[in-house]
Amino acid sequence: MTARARQRGVTYLLMLFAVAALGFGLARFGSLWSISAQREREAELLFIGSEFARALASYQAAQPDDPAAAPATLDALLLDPRVPFVRRHLRRLYRDPMTGAADWIVERQEGRIVGLRSRSEREALRRDGLPEWVSVGASGAGGARYRDWLFRPADTMSRRQAQQAAGR
Repeated sequence: MTARARQRGVTYLLMLFAVAALGFGLARFGSLWSISAQREREAELLFIGSEFARALASYQAAQPDDPAAAPATLDALLLDPRVPFVRRHLRRLYRDPMTGAADWIVERQEGRIVGLRSRSEREALRRDGLPEWVSVGASGAGGARYRDWLFRPADTMSRRQAQQAAGR
C-alpha cells in the first residue's frame, strides 16, 4: 500500500469521526431545544390557568348576594348572562398550549364550573412552587402530569381565616 492510499484512509476516518461528533452535538441540541420549548408552553399554561382562575373568581365576586355562584358554561365567562349589560370576565377562550386545542377538562360541582384542567398526559417539568390557584390532583401523583393541575380561584376565605387564627 502506498503512502498516498494510507493518507486517504486517515482522512476518511477523520471525516467519519467529525460526522459522528456533529450528529451527537445536534442530538444534544435537539433535546435541549425540546425541553426549552416545553418550559415555554408550561409558562403559557400557567398564565392561561391564572386567567381562568381570575375569571372564575371575578364571576363569583360579581354577585355579592350569591358568593357561591359559579358559571355553568365557559361561555358565561365571556359574556355574563346574569346582567343586562356587557360584562366580561374573560376576553376569550384560550387554547391549551400543551394540546393546541381549547379542549379543557372542566371540573364541576353541582353543575357549576369550579376549575379547569389540561388534557395533556405529558410529564410536568415544574412540580414544586406552583401558585396558590393551582391545586394538584387528588391522585397523589404530586402534579407529575399537566392533567393533575387544577386551575381554580384561590380560596381567599380559608386563607383569611388561617391568617386570623395565626394572629396575623
